Parts: sequence; C-alpha cells; structure tokens
Amino acid sequence: MLFTDLNLIKPILDALKEEGYTQPTPIQEKAIPNILAGRDLLGTAQTGTGKTAAFAIPILQNLTEKNVRNNQIKALVLTPTRELAIQIEESFNAYGRHLKMRNLVVFGGVKQSGQENALRRGVDILVATPGRLLDFISQGIISLKNLEIFVLDEADRMLDMGFVHDVKRIVKMLPQQRQTLFFSATFPDEINKLASSMLHNPVKVEVAPVSATADTIQQKVYFVEKDDKLDLLTHILENDIKESVLVFSRTKHGADKIAKKLQKHKISAEAIHGNKSQNQRQNALTNFKSGKTRILVATDIAARGIDIDELKYVVNFELSDVSETYVHRIGRTGRAGAEGSSISFVDGLDLLNLKNTEKLIGKKIPIDRDHPFHTDSLIAEKRDSNNKPFRPRPQTSQASSHSKKPNNKSNFTRNR
Repeated sequence: MLFTDLNLIKPILDALKEEGYTQPTPIQEKAIPNILAGRDLLGTAQTGTGKTAAFAIPILQNLTEKNVRNNQIKALVLTPTRELAIQIEESFNAYGRHLKMRNLVVFGGVKQSGQENALRRGVDILVATPGRLLDFISQGIISLKNLEIFVLDEADRMLDMGFVHDVKRIVKMLPQQRQTLFFSATFPDEINKLASSMLHNPVKVEVAPVSATADTIQQKVYFVEKDDKLDLLTHILENDIKESVLVFSRTKHGADKIAKKLQKHKISAEAIHGNKSQNQRQNALTNFKSGKTRILVATDIAARGIDIDELKYVVNFELSDVSETYVHRIGRTGRAGAEGSSISFVDGLDLLNLKNTEKLIGKKIPIDRDHPFHTDSLIAEKRDSNNKPFRPRPQTSQASSHSKKPNNKSNFTRNR
C-alpha cells in the first residue's frame, strides 16, 4: 500500500513526498482510515512504529476539510515529556507545511510569555504536557470548550511519571462530543480503566512489538565482568570511537554514574532520565544533537520517542529485561539505510537477557573477544545456559574473580 491509496488530500501527499515517505507503516495503514472516518481509536504501539504520523496526518486532513476558523483549539495532543511534545509538533509542521493549520507546543520549564502570546493569537492544534496545560487553563488562557479531537499519547508513560491524576483532571474539562485517540505501548490495569472511561466504541489497532533489527547495523557483544564495565566503556571511547555515542543504562542511578565516570576522564557526557527536569533533559538532548556533548547516557523511558539523525553508535551498558527494548535501542542507529554499530556489554547477570534477545531477533549476536576486559568464563557460562536453567553467579564472585589486566589494545572495527 502507498500513501496515495489512503484518500489523503494533495497538500499532505505533497508534504509526505517531500519528506521522502511513500509507504505507510502498519499502524499508519490501519489507523489513518479509521481516524479520517471519525472513529475513536485505541492504539497499542511502541516508539518507532510511525505512531505520530498515524494520528497527525488524519487530524490535519479532518480539520482542514472542516475549514472552521475561530481562533479556538480544535485538537489537543497530550504527551508526558517536553522532548516528545516538541517532536510531535515538528511532525505536525512537516506534514502540514502546505496547509493553513496553526500548530503550537506548550511545556513547562521555560517562561510562559512566548507560549501565552502565541495562544492568544489563535491555535488550531495544541501539543502540550500536562502541567503547563493545567497552568494555562487555571489562568484562563486556554479554553477547551471547542475541542473536537483529543489524543492521549504514551499513556503508560504518563502512569510511570505520575501524571495520571493530571490527565484525569484534563479529561473532565473536555467536551463530551469529541473524537479520542488513545495510544499506549502497554496496558496495566489503571491504563485499561482510563481507556475504557475515555473511549466510545473504539476501533482497536495493535502493532506487534518490533522483532527485527536492520541489516545495516553491525551488532556485537562484549563479555565483561560487571565491575569492569565502566573501564571498558571509557577505554572504547578513548581509543576506538571518536564520534557521538548513545549509551543505554537500565537505571537512573546507573546513568548518572556512567556520565560522571566519563566526565572524570574528560569525555563530555550528560545523563537523561526521569529524575531530570524537562529543561535539563531538553538541554542535554540539544547539546548531544549539536555535538557539544559527545556522549548521551539515557534510560529507556527517557529515550522513548527521541530520534537522533545520523547516529552511528549505540552502547547497551546493560541489556534490558524486555527483549523488544533491544530492537528499539539499537534502532536509533542505522536509520534510513545508513550504517550503524551497536555494542552490548554482557556480564553474568545479563546472560539470560542475551539469550532471550537472540531468540527474539532470530539470530546470534557476534561475540567480540578483542577488547582488554574480555572474559572467557562468560562464554562457557553462556554455552552451559543453552542446556540447563540459568543460574546467575553471585555478584561477589564477579567482583573478586577477575584478575585480567588491560592489554592496551583493541581492534574495534568501525562501520564507517
């Protein structure tokens, strides 16, 4: 199927062509016709599936065809973080570049005067984070009485970040007669209840978690004891990779620890996670994109929805317990046919995650032994784990067992 098969208006098709898009992703193919038809939608989709375009394109078309110019907000997209809000607004601007829709993003952490002035001039489509939206509503700057379309994006992440009560407050202020589009990657009980309370006879669109990795990404596993991981990362960044690197950490504390270690070695690094303010996260991302900061250390929740053009390297400092996360992590490199590289650090506690990840992607990830902290004991343990239940070694033995000294050489081969 092509976008030209979805009954889209010419200005949107022209914008899509200029963006280089010809074929819709599965969620776009399923969602766009139903949203154009005015149906409520319950979407199960993760980052990287093309979800934003799946709702942005039909919203732009529906509002354009109604052609109501009343300086009132007609569509509201509620999203948990400033980074996601900015990217969603950029998508509306891109797909609607040949339309007369007025789009605006509002978020906290910055002075409200600029956002307030834009709101007073009139906005058709508003992208907002919960806190700043409630601030503007309480000040009488924003009215939602003429709202026609409401999008709740990343609902499960709203729950993770403690925004569900704010979301419920906002929903109570919306007109009963509206179209609601609800997106979440997962559906714990509270999110299921929230969806049921908001949606009317919704069409359900589910996109299976991505399980394939791009052929253009060179994947490697480095077996390393847990206590050597920071030294290995520092070694690689000092000797083998000179470009920007996105490093994934399992925990917020871990992300901070990695960034501080790299800073001590005069490697410019910043951490991005849920405990950082929106302003701190956006500044870190901006610095990384511009090259001011060479290394960005991120948790999975903080990194959801973040797209970084021309990124060549991803390092998994630990593997996630959720195998699909591996695909999304390394998928931030090797985009649009470009080459990329991913390195995964695996210690004894990561072996089961490695086994599950390889099962998901349907292939073995090559082991690179040519680094100064390689340990053969983990290879033997991995081989044994294929034949018997996994039993991780106590961490104390990991800390005491390694006596391997760096050999001051590494033969990490870059893709480009």
